[in-house]
Amino acid sequence: MIGIRGFLGSRSLGGWAATIGIYALALTWLYPFAWMVAASLKPTAQIYTTGLFAGNFTLDNFRFLFATADKLDRPFLQALGISAIVTLTVTVSVLITSAFVAFALARLRFPGRKWFGDFLLLQMVIPTTMFILPLFVLIKELGLLNSLGALILPSLMSGWGIYMMSQSFKAMPEEYFDAARLDRASLWQTVMRIVVPLNKSIIAIVALFTFTGTWDNFLWPLIAISDTDRMPLSVLLATFSKQYGGYAGPVMAGAVLQTLPLVLLFVLFRRHFLQGMSLSLK
Repeated sequence: MIGIRGFLGSRSLGGWAATIGIYALALTWLYPFAWMVAASLKPTAQIYTTGLFAGNFTLDNFRFLFATADKLDRPFLQALGISAIVTLTVTVSVLITSAFVAFALARLRFPGRKWFGDFLLLQMVIPTTMFILPLFVLIKELGLLNSLGALILPSLMSGWGIYMMSQSFKAMPEEYFDAARLDRASLWQTVMRIVVPLNKSIIAIVALFTFTGTWDNFLWPLIAISDTDRMPLSVLLATFSKQYGGYAGPVMAGAVLQTLPLVLLFVLFRRHFLQGMSLSLK
């Protein structure tokens, strides 16, 4: 009994059991991603007939995506560029518009301020699918269907981003803004030089979720874009998988390309992301 206690240290047996259970759940969550990466590096014939770490690993599936797939009217490299352009444009726009609107909502006094805040909360609880049809009609009337504008314009602002930033801006001490007024700082200088640097964590979490949601967005691009040479990667990969289901290896390679930017983004900004999550939970 003494030996067991010495092995366990200060933790109880229940604590070690919970830790082992958490790690086991983490492995079951990570296994599909490991299988996807392994499948993307194997010939299609070996994906379902070999173990996770068995088989002939090769980059042929990725070469197929960027070279041979064009002959099947599936320009994956172009789709990757479209996804990057749309996602970066939307993310930058959401960060800028959310910062200024949130600053006005949190620190300024204007008629209808309370109603505007209530509208933001209402907009957040309504399912976005309810706006698909009127949004489609609007984009069609503007002549933007089947264009990058159809993917970018509806997402240039985010009610969720405005709400998250405004909650963080409200907690800032008033002394910062008194100093900015004494220095005769403009609105742009106040927001970009004072507010943004002091709220990096919440801005990082808005950026991460906006980037992830835009990069993985599937339903709206599927409705708004019909030409394969204008589809983002998520939609093009789905159409390729449906029409050419026998190419399991290239499909897994495309899935890896779809997931890789999100993993890299989280790894690079995980500290700000975790800090932002703790602030949002408070």
